[in-house]
Amino acid sequence: MWWDNAVVYQVYPRSFQDSDGDGVGDLPGIAARLSHLAWLGVDGLWMSPIYPSPMADFGYDVSDYEEVDPLFGTLADFDELTAQARAHGLRVLMDLVPCHTSIEHPWFTRHPDWYVWTDQPNNWRSAFGGSAWERLGDRWYLHSFYREQPDLDWRNPGVVEAMQAVLRFWIDRGADGYRVDALDRLLKDPEMRDDPPATQPFGLPLPDFLADLAPVHSSNAPDIGVALASLRQAVGRALLVGEVYLPAAEWEPYLEHLDHAFAFELLHSAWDAESQRRAIAASIARPGSAAWAMSNHDFGRLATRFGSRNARSAALLMLILEGPAFLYQGDEIALGEGPEGARYDRHGRDKHRHPMQWDGSETGGFTTAEPWLPAVDPARRNVAAQRDDPDSMLTFVRRLIAFRKGLGPGLELLDAPDGVLALRRGEHRVAVNTTSSIRPLPEGHGAPVIETGPGAARGGTLAPRPFWCSSSPGTTSSSRTR
Repeated sequence: MWWDNAVVYQVYPRSFQDSDGDGVGDLPGIAARLSHLAWLGVDGLWMSPIYPSPMADFGYDVSDYEEVDPLFGTLADFDELTAQARAHGLRVLMDLVPCHTSIEHPWFTRHPDWYVWTDQPNNWRSAFGGSAWERLGDRWYLHSFYREQPDLDWRNPGVVEAMQAVLRFWIDRGADGYRVDALDRLLKDPEMRDDPPATQPFGLPLPDFLADLAPVHSSNAPDIGVALASLRQAVGRALLVGEVYLPAAEWEPYLEHLDHAFAFELLHSAWDAESQRRAIAASIARPGSAAWAMSNHDFGRLATRFGSRNARSAALLMLILEGPAFLYQGDEIALGEGPEGARYDRHGRDKHRHPMQWDGSETGGFTTAEPWLPAVDPARRNVAAQRDDPDSMLTFVRRLIAFRKGLGPGLELLDAPDGVLALRRGEHRVAVNTTSSIRPLPEGHGAPVIETGPGAARGGTLAPRPFWCSSSPGTTSSSRTR
């Protein structure tokens, strides 16, 4: 399928490009920047939600699944965007939010039985803190996230039919598939039993207020496949990649109907060879299942999470792995995060969502007005300055994407000295020194084909910087891409 080795570029619409001078990005702005994606060499784009929304959770609280929020444009603008994407050879993925709607969605009033209610709240907790139940009249509705996001009851046939219609609506308008949000929360225990105390670690990072309970009833229901089958039925062979916040060992029932699941173990791994090795091993236990990401709008930017010195290494790691890779806007220029704080998002994720920096002007070329969030450092990092610089992060990422297209199938972890992660992808070997000291190259490496910097691998060693090199075993060519 087209996505098997694809690189998909994540667009956060509010922050990509403003076309109408209101300080917020929009669909015509995205369309105007598609040439950047084509030049970069990616295969498609995934847009975070563009549906009408009160913006309590910045579009993940949907009030109409079959429209475009006026902030971003119109359905005609969406049609034009997909047409231009096709002309650039790009696929378009939507962000489906099936777990919950906005409390302002008409369904909440017209079809209250489409939501999860109780007369007696249990101990289930919201992902954002506090009880997952909110009182309304003499009953309580469930909200796995903010209280403005009531959970849909996927055991109700009316919900299934309505959401299948939504899926078909966007596919018919030109979408090529979906990134599906919060899938592990889609079905809950119909008996609404309390979650028991946790007796072992969850396997992925959780905030302290969630870690003491095992979410075996509030999420990840054993019959999740019934709901997922309805998604697949609606989209046919279109791409479905799931945000399944579970360890890879628990993906099995999801992958019966999804094409891929995001590998959160790698996304959350420390910059440490052994942590990365364990994360990759867990995710490739079922070959071809993982979708790779090293950052996104929820978990932080690559250059900040792993450190600016490691940004190239992290990008190479993601792009060398087998399976679709998702590149968050701005990571190709090593854009860092903004300051701490919650100017808009109550959960403090504004810092991950500052505007794209296209040039060195005060607003980074994102807008002619005051941006909804300020640019981070456009004078230091921007597309215009890096595009023709052979040593820039942008040039490196572009070359990596082109290099990736020639990689053959197969991914294998290799033995390596302490502090070094080594693997084979197709005919190429990759090694990274995650330490601050010189480390020996693993056995079997030939001359470098692509490096994160000159001299990353020299004289049988890896430099005391976290540089990657990739080589074909036994080659003698000294050509390299910097």
